[in-house]
Amino acid sequence: MQNTTSAGMDSAAATLRKRPLSVHTAGTNGTAAANGNGVGPGHAADEQDELVSPSARLVEDFYIVVVIGIATPVNLPAARAGIEAQLARYPRFRSIQAKDGSGNPRWVPTTVDLDYHIIYPKLDEAAVARDPDRAVEDYVATLSTRPMDESRPLWEFHVLDFPTSEAAATTAIRVHHSLGDGMSLLTLLMACTRSAADPARLPAMPPLPTTRTGAIWETPRPPASAGCLALAAWAWSFVLLAWHTVVDVASFFATIMFLRDPHTLFKRANHEPGQRKRLVHRALSLDDVKFVKNAMSCTVNDVLVGVTYAALSRYYFRKTGDADTSKEIRVRSILLVNLRPTTSLQACVNMIESGKESDVKWGNELGFIILPFHIGLHDDPLQYLRKAKKIVDRKKSSLEVVFTHLASEVILKIFGLKAAGAIFHRMISHTTISFSNMIGPVEQVEFCGHPVVFIAPSGYGPPEALTVNFQSYVNTMMVNLAVDEAQFPDPHELLDDFVESLRLIRGAASSVGKNHRKGRI
Repeated sequence: MQNTTSAGMDSAAATLRKRPLSVHTAGTNGTAAANGNGVGPGHAADEQDELVSPSARLVEDFYIVVVIGIATPVNLPAARAGIEAQLARYPRFRSIQAKDGSGNPRWVPTTVDLDYHIIYPKLDEAAVARDPDRAVEDYVATLSTRPMDESRPLWEFHVLDFPTSEAAATTAIRVHHSLGDGMSLLTLLMACTRSAADPARLPAMPPLPTTRTGAIWETPRPPASAGCLALAAWAWSFVLLAWHTVVDVASFFATIMFLRDPHTLFKRANHEPGQRKRLVHRALSLDDVKFVKNAMSCTVNDVLVGVTYAALSRYYFRKTGDADTSKEIRVRSILLVNLRPTTSLQACVNMIESGKESDVKWGNELGFIILPFHIGLHDDPLQYLRKAKKIVDRKKSSLEVVFTHLASEVILKIFGLKAAGAIFHRMISHTTISFSNMIGPVEQVEFCGHPVVFIAPSGYGPPEALTVNFQSYVNTMMVNLAVDEAQFPDPHELLDDFVESLRLIRGAASSVGKNHRKGRI
């Protein structure tokens, strides 16, 4: 079955590869030229053509893939009309990158041909009938080996209009990372949806966090009534902030130069272009995640990091057969952090809806931190959570995320794209995992009139063999893995470990809560 499916997909991939790939070219007298894209050679790279940001240039080989389950068969005319009215109207989704007379890449408006961007692949019917879930998974995996035509806007909708165990139909949206980071693209996606309960309004989004009111590194000053000790603790937090930043910046440069993670079954031995990534996902209970958060007085992110610690540990010791339960292996993850000021996702969506999308910060506004991950066996499942909280709290008291964002821009400006890309690639290849987590709507949404069952964002491009992404939607927390197929021939086993780890941590947290209540009585 798999060979038959793969043959059909390889044929489709070969067809896509025959599409001519453009290179960024510049015309004479400062004009931007691009063949076959609707932008004539006389289009001047004037002030309205936005420069491509340094962050966007560093992720030129990175792609975001969002797999969306639909509750009904696809109504193609309605979907096409919705995409044309929504996504295609945003500047990044109707622009290409072209160099101006000075050699600087800019976003240049072009004509959008929806017949190119909406793809209805023809899969082997017998293979789809035998295992539709596997057929979807195999097809999405082939996207990581297919080029995108740079003479057109870098986004695609792949429509797989047949039922699976999860949905009546599936859509895979592939977007080049230069168009925006996960947060800005999620904001745009939500602005294109409506509440399934009331299609006349936008979907309800999570409320503004109460624990953070400013930039990510800011610590609110306590009121004078809090006393001298509270003010002293606040002042001391800035000393710790400075010290932790120095340590983290030193670690950042050490990682670029020589500090690399030990080789484990999670670490890619080499990174060759075109290596296929398999994207898989599994639904976890968001209610269970919140229960653990409340019982242990931590954050949702703490719980997700702790569950990831536990899942990787279970997988490692089972696969290696290592019986040394005292062993602990320290690897590191690149954790992406949104640098935008704290603004309700709902507020950003409302701005787009009211025609004020220019007020929303698009593009890539991300920094990152190098987050240690501990692989070990613990009798107490909550030990994974305690370690996660301790490490994440420590990283919050640092300007590492701001520094890494600025450093990437400075390195690119001084050394150029090729050198900066090599440095960026070297730093990521010296770590083991990429990790992120994003929040989504708290109610079911419709996209172009189609009720959405699940949202599973992931991607490919980074040189790591494993990327872990969490996405909340209604009462579900979806864990999404992008894995190197050669390194992880059994990614669904790793997903099973995430499910079991959350179950064990939730059970242990429940016991702690009962004991705590008994003690109070």
